[in-house]
Amino acid sequence: MSRIGRMPITVPAGVTVSIADGNVVTVKGPKGELKRALRPEMIIKQEGSTITVERPSDDKLHRSLHGLTRTLLHNMVVGVTDGFKKELEVNGVGYRVAKEGKNLVMNLGYSHQVIVSETEGITIDVPAPNKIVINGCDKQVVGQFAAEVREKRPPEPYKGKGIKYADEVIRRKVGKTGAKK
Repeated sequence: MSRIGRMPITVPAGVTVSIADGNVVTVKGPKGELKRALRPEMIIKQEGSTITVERPSDDKLHRSLHGLTRTLLHNMVVGVTDGFKKELEVNGVGYRVAKEGKNLVMNLGYSHQVIVSETEGITIDVPAPNKIVINGCDKQVVGQFAAEVREKRPPEPYKGKGIKYADEVIRRKVGKTGAKK
């Protein structure tokens, strides 16, 4: 049995989960509503305030989908209760970010400003000129948006300039050494 797949998911108070035919799961909570169509072969049961995921057989496909299905459901429940966030840091001389309305305006050493607008389900916060905080209830959307912002100027290994995740460690390289005579 999958260790992750057999763990039950507890649904907190204030969250409603509905499972339609074909394993279409809708989760509503204080932070929003998420809807996802999961694989129809997986057996999703809701008993009171717990959800369990079972697999029909021990085929390789069903074993691989067991833990995945449970994790996707758990992330939906956590997303509508607590939400997810990614923190980005901007490093470099003259590199800074600001928020103007629903747009994120970034000065990243280019001859122009890079402007990224909020998408649906995402909120951007700029607590400092070199910090970006991305919040949302869907883990995949938050991670994808953070990756797209980081892509505008990825960190380089010599001086560490660029946009990096707050918990990311940049492997630094040694620059050129002068000619020794």
